[in-house]
Amino acid sequence: MGETAMVDVIHGDAPGLALTSDSEPIVRVSAFRKTYGRTVAVDGIDLEIQRGEIYGLIGPDGAGKSSLMKAVAGVLTYDSGTLDVFGTRVDSERSAETIKDRIGLMPQGLGLNLYADLSIDENVDFFGQIRLIPNDVLQQRKKRLLGMTRLDKFRDRAMKNLSGGMKQKLGLVCCLIHHPQLVILDEPTTGVDPVSRRDFWSILAQLLREEQITALVSTAYMDEATRFHHAALLFDGKVLARGEPDEIAALVPGRIVQAKAEPQADALALLKKSFPQSEAVGPWLRVFVDDADDVQASEAVTSRIKEFTPQELHVAEPDLEDVFIALLRRRGLTDSNEFKITSQSSESSIRNDGGLAIEANNLVRAFGAFKAVDGVSFQVKPGEIFGLLGANGAGKTTVIKMLTGLLPPTAGAGRVAGADMRRAGQAIKERIGYMSQAFSLYQDLSVVENIRLYAGIYGLSRRMARERTDWIIDMAGLAGREKALSGSLPMGVRQRLAIGCALVHRPQVLFLDEPTSGVDPIGRRRLWDIIFDLSRNEGVAILVTTHYMSEAEHCDHIAMMYAGRVFADASPNELKANLRQESGQLLEVTTDNPLAALDVMESGGFAGVSLFGKRIHLLAPDPKAAEQSVRKALTEKDIHVLSVAEQPLTMEDVFVNRVLALEKAAEAKK
Repeated sequence: MGETAMVDVIHGDAPGLALTSDSEPIVRVSAFRKTYGRTVAVDGIDLEIQRGEIYGLIGPDGAGKSSLMKAVAGVLTYDSGTLDVFGTRVDSERSAETIKDRIGLMPQGLGLNLYADLSIDENVDFFGQIRLIPNDVLQQRKKRLLGMTRLDKFRDRAMKNLSGGMKQKLGLVCCLIHHPQLVILDEPTTGVDPVSRRDFWSILAQLLREEQITALVSTAYMDEATRFHHAALLFDGKVLARGEPDEIAALVPGRIVQAKAEPQADALALLKKSFPQSEAVGPWLRVFVDDADDVQASEAVTSRIKEFTPQELHVAEPDLEDVFIALLRRRGLTDSNEFKITSQSSESSIRNDGGLAIEANNLVRAFGAFKAVDGVSFQVKPGEIFGLLGANGAGKTTVIKMLTGLLPPTAGAGRVAGADMRRAGQAIKERIGYMSQAFSLYQDLSVVENIRLYAGIYGLSRRMARERTDWIIDMAGLAGREKALSGSLPMGVRQRLAIGCALVHRPQVLFLDEPTSGVDPIGRRRLWDIIFDLSRNEGVAILVTTHYMSEAEHCDHIAMMYAGRVFADASPNELKANLRQESGQLLEVTTDNPLAALDVMESGGFAGVSLFGKRIHLLAPDPKAAEQSVRKALTEKDIHVLSVAEQPLTMEDVFVNRVLALEKAAEAKK
């Protein structure tokens, strides 16, 4: 990608940061370049980070985020360019040492900066001691940070026994214990459930507000970009665009059109011919129309699929993920061939006799006195995409292991693809595909070797193995990579291969346990293209777990789990309608001083208040009355309200609000 591919947005200071135009940046990067042998990881990046802001680095795997962050932290050398941190030119080990006491670094991966056998208390004390913090100061700061992160009740628990969200919060505490001026957080919310993600961001916003900490954060979750004051989109080691999130989103003119049309798969195939950025999201067709206003976009989509009688058409502005993919597409930086979906042959062995593909009846799994799963029931139809959602430790993976015959239930019953899970273990294995959260491929085997291994395990003939290998290579976009080791593939490509291996024997039911965890936005969309095609065109029933609440919208039906039980079982639209009826409409408040506004609204008793970049979100049973109360409370504190607008609820709003209510009820019983 040449220099012309980078778009730089001219912007002012982020509201609420009290920055002056001549304030010295905490970090200044110019023409930064880092290579690993012949591989260029970062190529000519320029950026500045101002005091007191959250600066985001967004991009897929291999974009250069981690290399840049490690260099800023003073733990990685670079080849050329300049890097100034706190006004110090970081160009040697000696200069790097002069800034490290003012920096907190949290590396990528759950708990990788922690010690597994040490307790929460011991981990924090260890980090405090190596930072030479006086014991009285250490204990005072530890008490505050553990209380803020709600880890104070688990001080004696070993790190290895914590959930993913708790590990990340403990990692943040250890990163902050010495009161750094700059915290560097490398994908801190990857693999973390939505409640812990929101909790993590609330803590960071509070620290930003109270201690004027500056944060450099990377993420693969595009929806988190709304929480950044400024951001840079990275791709292939270069800056694709930078500025405030709203300004970046405005770089690509166009509209998102959502409509319903049947048959959905046929309508989608037709739309993809004219609009390459088209996808199916649950019952909806979601289309990005370039360079169009509302009317033009609506007419373009309607005219293309008029034979399918489109209904319930909605037009909206694209989000940052749409913009990111559109920028790559417009510059020819995506391989369109990899979006190709090829159905299996017409001789498919998948049957649909009108029965249920999966049936769980009061499943229970106990480990000693602890019930990991407690009376779980749900049903999945053939050809249905069924989402099983829950926080870390809710019991999702345990349910899947019971249904697939890997773990015997303590009580309850279940049927999968017509077979009783208790008595027909081998029959179930022949009819299902399973892509586990932790292990699916042999990293030191090539693409073809992995496929042949799975074909052999399932007893396929040589002829059938060759046919299925060709189909998987085509479906997963792996042409030309047949001899590559699976461990060398990008995460998104590796996950497509893993799905292919799970499908090698043409199962009736496919279990996907967090298939997109750690996968970049492009890879996630390609995976969901495959999932949609399998369900709609092949009749495969798919049970999927995910931490990406935006992906929950792809599901036809959802069961939400908490503490081993299902507490909600409905379609995404029904779940959102229920929350709207119970708790009200989502309001988005924009002010000239969001950090101060957040403090006022939290202390004023407004329910469910959270910071999203420059904006504040809350739920309001009476939106008009809530708007008046918000305006009055903020005006009294000399905070100017720019706008108060209703926004559509998301599945993350549903999940977080329901789980927090359950946590509150459980706490009240103690």
